[in-house]
Amino acid sequence: MVKQMPIANDIKKYAVELVASTRNKKDLIEYGASPRASIALIMAGKAKALMSGRKYVSKDDINSMALPVLRHRIIPSFEAERQNMTEDDIILKLLKK
Repeated sequence: MVKQMPIANDIKKYAVELVASTRNKKDLIEYGASPRASIALIMAGKAKALMSGRKYVSKDDINSMALPVLRHRIIPSFEAERQNMTEDDIILKLLKK
């Protein structure tokens, strides 16, 4: 059911760009999430929308699933650890952009 749920191209692009941004933030992230994380984030967003009774995925669905999907897929840099930043802190910073 979740796999068949449609997703707008702009929402899909947003999820892919969010995951890609974990690989471009070298000052805070030593190793970013792989491209497969995009698939997981999109599927989680679809599941969230479905559980909310909607037949479409919103940007809010993607944002709300970013922490549980991405937190174990990134490795903070030494600089992030020096600043006592957690994986969640880093992801929240990416979401604010």
